[in-house]
Amino acid sequence: MFTFENILDLPLIWGGLIATAVLLYVLLDGFDLGVGILFPFAPSDKCRDRMMNSVAPFWDGNETWLVLGGGGLFAAFPLAYAIVMPAMYIPVIAMLLCLIFRGVAFEFRFKAETSRYIWDHAFHFGSLGAAFCQGLILGGIVQGIEVQGRSFAGGAFDWLTGFSVMCGLGVVAGYILLGATWLIWKTEDVTQDWARKAAQYILIFVAFFMGIVSLWVPFLDNDLHMRWLSQPNIYYLSALPALTTLVFVLTWRSLRNPVKEAQPFVYSLGLFLLGYIGLAISLWPWIVPYQVTLWDGAAAGTSLSLMLIGAAIMLPIILGYTAFCYYTFRGKSSHEHIY
Repeated sequence: MFTFENILDLPLIWGGLIATAVLLYVLLDGFDLGVGILFPFAPSDKCRDRMMNSVAPFWDGNETWLVLGGGGLFAAFPLAYAIVMPAMYIPVIAMLLCLIFRGVAFEFRFKAETSRYIWDHAFHFGSLGAAFCQGLILGGIVQGIEVQGRSFAGGAFDWLTGFSVMCGLGVVAGYILLGATWLIWKTEDVTQDWARKAAQYILIFVAFFMGIVSLWVPFLDNDLHMRWLSQPNIYYLSALPALTTLVFVLTWRSLRNPVKEAQPFVYSLGLFLLGYIGLAISLWPWIVPYQVTLWDGAAAGTSLSLMLIGAAIMLPIILGYTAFCYYTFRGKSSHEHIY
């Protein structure tokens, strides 16, 4: 009898799909979170209108990938979901609350008159809190989760360490860079000039945090130390930091050239992609780092097969309407109300 289980490595495929969904969320929702973090520092209220209009058509569609990543983890890797969620309850709930505040701000800011400042703050602090919590979750997962048998066995605040805080600050800085370079591409005049200066400033902090976290990771676990620093791995993997350094230089040069508008954003996406590749190298083949592999944590093969059929139908549709949305709202944003 023919089944997908006979010819496909379904846990590996689903691990790839979830990893791709998370990457797309970080790249796409990262820039609108970055815009929100930058929001109160804009030169004028008209600039803030332009900033919000630049992301208003995209922000809710971008969060589709967060739902897909979380839902895919629950359906395809239920054991991993049952371990990771109790370990990360507090930052996950805080992140979701922040995203709710940010979403409400989109709906109410342009309609409000005397209370606009409230929604400005909700947009800013919702974006900042969500970004920082995502970094805390990332750091908490990468540093490892205490597991006994098939259950989380740690404390409610195991995720709160120096490493996770550093990851949180790094994610905030990275999202600010994405947001600033997005504004360089999507706005003009005063807003664009201000965003270019902000991007040059924050790029230094992104380089600092990426460097610190990259140097810290190999010392979190003995397997990570062997993977990154043993011979001959260190020679092969040294290409990744070298390429990252090159992209930093290209990003800096593009930010110094006032003619370049789209290039800084593309290079910023490249920095996140390279960081994500480094993360994938560190965590392979774990779905719960250093405790549960992809194959150990996967659902039954029949379940994965059935869900794969649905994913094969829905993913092209999601990608299609996402591409159509970005194409439809191409060009520069204005300060006029669009909500």
